[in-house]
Formats: sequence, C-alpha cells, structure tokens
Amino acid sequence: MSDGASAIESRNPANPDEVVWRGDDGTAGVPAAVERARAAFPAWRDLGMDARAALLRRWADVAKARAEEIARLITRETGKTLTESRQEAGLLAEKVAVTLEDFVVARIRGYEIPANATRTNVCTWKPLGAVAVIGPFNFPAHLPNGHWVPALLAGNTVVFKPSEKAPAVGELCGRLMREAGFPEGVFQVLQGRGAAAAALVDHPGVDGVFFTGSWPVGRRILEANLDRPGRMVALEMGGSNPAIVMPDADLRQALIECVRCAYLTTGQRCTCTRRILVHRSVAERFTRAFVECAKSLTIGPGDADPPAFMGPLVSREARDAVLAYQERVGRDGGRVLLPARALDRPGWFLTPGVAEFHHFMPSTDCEVFGPYVRIAAFDTLDDAIRQANLTEFGLAASIFTRDGTAQARALRELRAGCVNINCGTAGASGKLPFGGLGRSGNLRPAGAAMIDSCAVPLASMIERGDAATVVPGMTVPEIQSQPGSHG
Repeated sequence: MSDGASAIESRNPANPDEVVWRGDDGTAGVPAAVERARAAFPAWRDLGMDARAALLRRWADVAKARAEEIARLITRETGKTLTESRQEAGLLAEKVAVTLEDFVVARIRGYEIPANATRTNVCTWKPLGAVAVIGPFNFPAHLPNGHWVPALLAGNTVVFKPSEKAPAVGELCGRLMREAGFPEGVFQVLQGRGAAAAALVDHPGVDGVFFTGSWPVGRRILEANLDRPGRMVALEMGGSNPAIVMPDADLRQALIECVRCAYLTTGQRCTCTRRILVHRSVAERFTRAFVECAKSLTIGPGDADPPAFMGPLVSREARDAVLAYQERVGRDGGRVLLPARALDRPGWFLTPGVAEFHHFMPSTDCEVFGPYVRIAAFDTLDDAIRQANLTEFGLAASIFTRDGTAQARALRELRAGCVNINCGTAGASGKLPFGGLGRSGNLRPAGAAMIDSCAVPLASMIERGDAATVVPGMTVPEIQSQPGSHG
C-alpha cells in the first residue's frame, strides 16, 4: 500500500476518524487494464448470450447471499441509512432479473426481412468492445451495476472505476464478481480519482464510456470525445427537479412525497426534489406544514437504532457546499425559512434547509446536492410549467393534482426524462427507461433501456441464390466457380 498522496482513502462520514478503505491509485494501470479488457473481449463475445446470462445469474446469487455485507459497507462508506443501503444491495440481483427479461433482451434481438425470393435483409446486434463504467458515490453499487450488467450481457468487457469516495464498495463488487466466476479481464476494478477517469475516457482502446455523476464531469467527458463520434458515451447526471402542487391536490400525499423525496439519502440523489411550486391558494398552508415536517426528521448515523431518517453527507466538502449555497439565498431573492445547520458532533451531519422565493428565475438555477429545498408560489398552471422548466437540467419532475387535463399537460410539457403524477421525483422503476435531458443526460437512457447503449446494429443483405444484377453498360465474361463451391 502506498502511504503518499497517490493513495486512495475513504472514511466513515458519520465518524471521520474511521478509515474504511485505503489502497493505491490505479491511474498508471489504465493502459494495462484496457489491454486486458480488449484481450478478453473476443472470447467473451463469442461465448454467447445464454452463457453470459448464466454468469450474471451467478452474480445475482452471490449478491443476494452477501447483501447484508454489501449494505453495511455502503452505510460505513457513504453515510446512508442502513434501510436505504439494504434497498440498494437488494437492487443488484433485481437488475440482473430485469435485464434478462424478454422485453429488455428483445431490444437487441436481431430480425430478418425478405427482400426477394433469394435475398434477405438482416439486422443483428454487436457489442461495442471494451467499455469504461465510471461510478458515483451516492449509489456506489446499484448505479454502476445498472451499467455493467447490460454491458456484460450484450458481450462487452468492463473496466469499472468506482468513485474515490466509495472505493471499498467498488473493491467488494470486484471481489464478488470474481467469486461469481467471470473470466480474467472481463470485469476489472480500477481505483483512482479524476485523473484515472480522465485516462480511461481518453484511452483509444475504450469503445464506450458509461458515466454517472455531475454535469461538470460529464461535460469534460464530452469534450474528451469530440474527435470520437463513433464512441458510445452514455451520461447520467444531476437535476434541479421540480414538483408542482395544484390547488386540488391531496395535500397530505403531496406533503409526504415532497418531504421524502427532498431529503431521502440526505438530499444526495440526482432525482431528489430540489424545487417545489405550490399554488398560491394553498401555498401558505403547504409551506408551513412542509417546514414542520422537515424539522421532525431524525438525523443520525446510518446504523442508528432506532433508525434515523437521514445520515450525514458524504464529506465535509459536500456539507460546506450546501451551507455556502444557503448564504447566497438572499442575494438570489430568496428568504431562508428553515436554516440548515451543521450538527455539533463528529461527522458531516446537516439539518434540512428550506428557502422561499417569490418565483424561480434562470439566475437561481442550480443543483444543490444535499438536504436543501426551495419553494415558490404560482397562480396558474401555465406559470407553474414555465417556472418548472426554467432550468438547464431535465431529469425528473412531478405534479400533484386530481385533474386529468393538468396531468396530461404535465406529461406533455414538462421538460424532463421522468415525469411522475401524484408521487415524488425520487426513485424510479427498474422496468422503465431512466435518463434526462439537457445537463441531466445525453438522451441515452439508463434503467431498462440501458442495453440500447451496449450494442450497435449491424445491417446485412444476404444473397442465397445467383441473382446478381447485371446493369446496362456491364459486360460480364464467363467465369466458372470452383468444383464443389456454392454460388
């Protein structure tokens, strides 16, 4: 193990004196890892989908058997509550099951269309080759697993770089994938910071980049690939997600869902509700109840007994970023209703924050990645949709209303990849596509449609007869096929 600045180290956000994992930065090993992935690719591709699926089922079995170990490590390394970590660990096997369902596999299943009596038009799908999966800290197992499972099924080999904030979870996943029996070079874990990710993204031997993280990093990935239009780049990024509360909404339902989705995972989900738009006729009532509910949320270590609602943020820097945003609320025309406060205890704990704005404007557009919510009032649905769309992000949105016309307009007009009705923005079905618009993603959805980014179609015309076309102006001399050959 290195002792210098090149070492990767993670600490328990609830107890920063506890080192969870320490190891070497693998940036220098990027070329060798890519070469191993490329060397393993032909045999893995030729193994066939059924055999690859069997190995993924073994991974699912291992993940189920070790779910509690995975969950407890996620909690120690990221600060998430054990309840959430157990949910995440359970999603690993579930992702395999969903990916192997026919409605997913059918997306890369070939087809044939007769052209004439002897010629057939054929579409088949080919894997990309060696791909890089760059994971986030907030779902350090589930989200990268959502990339590598379909990638492996389609026949790609994978180099996985975990977040430097959650290296232990990444290391455990690599160990368990080996336990499941994946061949050498098919799935590798490479630890590192941003330099390791940059080296992977820039390596000419990488055929696809699957990234989950922030817009600034996603932008750098796009820049690095400007001269590689044929490389698959799938970006899953952040959000400034709005929820609209109409006057006819079930206010209790809206309150529970908005609070839950604002502060779940201590506000560290890309789909967390960041902005709430409330009809002016119910705004005072709803906002007062929202603040009271936010005040009631329990905060503590992820393994607290009884369970806390929120754990700490992942790092001091993450906590400081939320507090720094709160300091500029007044300059942006807002008013702090419930100040977020750092708890006077070890760890990066922060209480929920709420700010009120007269209305949302482009100048206030940002993603506050933590337990902080902004609320504004509106007078008409037109105004609500306009304010909701005043963002360069476009991941998730929701509307609370019993009015079918308003629901239909929200589905049609809200600019987001995920639009929910009478439920919050956070969370998604694994059986649906998942992805965002604008700075939230590049229109390559994850979820059930992630497999679309893992293979490319091959178009072929296959002639089984001798109906070669002789066009006017051609003179074809006599030529005989070799004896025993088939024309």
